[in-house]
Amino acid sequence: MTTRLTTLKPGNSAAITAIHAAEALHHRLNALGLRVGKQIQVMRQASFHGPLHVRVGSTDIIIRRSDAACIELRAA
Repeated sequence: MTTRLTTLKPGNSAAITAIHAAEALHHRLNALGLRVGKQIQVMRQASFHGPLHVRVGSTDIIIRRSDAACIELRAA
């Protein structure tokens, strides 16, 4: 079962299965460590549909919700 990063609740983790984004955004996310097969965990969600604080490995990233919606996950 797949889902989007925006639907993952804080404290939960999942594996990235696909990134459906424009080439520039895809390269930026890839450079930040967001790659297919990597485990990602949501640490916090900002109020009022603000950005997400996620952790990939030992790296913490703040990501816009619109960018997070491009990331497809498989529950771990």
